[in-house]
Amino acid sequence: MDNKIIERATEMYLTLGFKSVTMDDIASRMGISKKTIYQHFENKNDLVEAVTMHLFETISCGIDEIITLNQNPIEELFSIKDFVMQNLKNESTSPIYQLQKYYPQIHKTLMSRQFDKMGDCVIDNLKKGIEQGLFREDIHMELIARFYFAGMTSIKDAELFNPIQFSTKEVQETYLEYHLRGIATEKGIAVLEQLLKNNNQ
Repeated sequence: MDNKIIERATEMYLTLGFKSVTMDDIASRMGISKKTIYQHFENKNDLVEAVTMHLFETISCGIDEIITLNQNPIEELFSIKDFVMQNLKNESTSPIYQLQKYYPQIHKTLMSRQFDKMGDCVIDNLKKGIEQGLFREDIHMELIARFYFAGMTSIKDAELFNPIQFSTKEVQETYLEYHLRGIATEKGIAVLEQLLKNNNQ
């Protein structure tokens, strides 16, 4: 039952926001009593924490699987972006904003785990890109990894990137292209532009 509650809560939180969805809403959607949920999760804070960690683990495992496909590092980043957006249901910035505002400690823990995971992945991606001649050899990998994480975090700011004005997909793809153009060699730019061309067809 734990997993069923987490799965349904995840779906509702990502669609409507962590603050907006009540325990009553989840119970009603599942056709169970609120008491049943409280037998598995002491309070809403516990459920929100379980949902965010479940999402993190699901996405982390998916990213690990993508990395084993041995795509070139530019294709790899686009594949990861698509996978993450699919699992977050192309979420608007609202759920993350609500998590940060109303559950700051959970958000802080999530950010820390994301930084550790993304930092390692980006460093490995940069190393592969340099080895394959797609990324410049003179880049500062530790700094670039932090720039990338900071950017990925900042583009979820609903005040800076109003989802009514900019779609999540557009923001994510534009940011990824921005990141890659900053570090790519001529060979890398050619691969990127071919990939963008194929995606727009």
